[in-house]
Amino acid sequence: MGLLTIGAFSRASRLSPKALRLYDELGLLRPAHVDPASGYRFYAPDQLEQARLVAWLRRLGMPLARIRTVCEAVAAEPAQAAAEVAAYWRQVEADTEARRNLVAFLIEHLSGKDSEMSGDMPDEADRSDEIGNLTIRFAVRSDRGLVRESNQDATYGGARLLAVADGFGASPDGTPASVVAIDALRPLDTAIPAGGLLNALEDAVRQADSAVRELDPSQTIGTTLTALLWSGSQLALVHIGDSRVYLLRDGELFTITHDHTWVQSLVDEGRLTSEEAASHPERAILVRALHGGGAEPDLRLRDAQPGDRYLLCSDGLHTVVPDDTLHDVLRTSPDPDEAVRRLVDLANDRGGPDNIACVVADVVVTAVRAEDAQDDGSGSDRHAGSSISEHPGAGTGC
Repeated sequence: MGLLTIGAFSRASRLSPKALRLYDELGLLRPAHVDPASGYRFYAPDQLEQARLVAWLRRLGMPLARIRTVCEAVAAEPAQAAAEVAAYWRQVEADTEARRNLVAFLIEHLSGKDSEMSGDMPDEADRSDEIGNLTIRFAVRSDRGLVRESNQDATYGGARLLAVADGFGASPDGTPASVVAIDALRPLDTAIPAGGLLNALEDAVRQADSAVRELDPSQTIGTTLTALLWSGSQLALVHIGDSRVYLLRDGELFTITHDHTWVQSLVDEGRLTSEEAASHPERAILVRALHGGGAEPDLRLRDAQPGDRYLLCSDGLHTVVPDDTLHDVLRTSPDPDEAVRRLVDLANDRGGPDNIACVVADVVVTAVRAEDAQDDGSGSDRHAGSSISEHPGAGTGC
């Protein structure tokens, strides 16, 4: 069969001549022959399969640069092309879920909490620089575990900000991505009006993502990031990856984050049970993380209550210590410092297969001046409302 004109090829492939000219210019679908005098394009019949693939991928919304990667993989290794399409769609589903969560939050927020977004919110100066009538007592602990050669988990504990991050990959200079992500959030540990919590966290996460990209532009490293930011009785939650936040309230334990893993997406779709997911060999594969690619985290605003106890932890804890044991430790430990010690010991007793990071914080009724409640990350006990355990790897950093 001879060559097809661009019109005939357009009808056969269902791609417009304009699209074909664009794909030629971008190198996605070169014509088999271009008339040197007229510049008219001709295509071979065996190019129809590639043209249809490009059309299908465009219908998925795949960016042209990524389509080029898929097309190149088809010629060299079809299985890799399939994996690239699957990875792209997991990212689409993860981003869609993030937007769905944001829509749900906005509907709830606008339906019942309009005053929180109004201009009547008292600013920080009007509250005599106090953290309302609530403050937090916390303890921070990080451990290398018994298997890993280094610790890529990072933690932070301060009067306004608590955070954990679990890095992966090796940067050119050896700095874990988790450390630069935590460093990007440190400036938030100050007085921020309740109405500005979510915006402040969102901006800080963007800075963290950029810092990770600057650390390694190849985007072969990354980190999870989960943090709580306080103002009065309001707290904002930011979460991306598979670290978690648990809330112990009135004796019951709740998980208030959602794992951004491929296996969790299978559970959400009803294709796996929670029990099957817990032992799945690919349970650590992330569909969202900070790696310099601009992924969007989950952002939520919550009300803190006196007596609440929060646990922030990396997967080095929650994948080896079951929830009922976490519940028992959090319920029975008299203070955060004992809680973090017991939790890390339990993870190591179960083999310590991964780095372990955890922060436990109690919400208590007291009026503490904000400047007296700052933690310098040194591991010292700066005030009665804060406790950071003395332990190698504890506090901030890796």
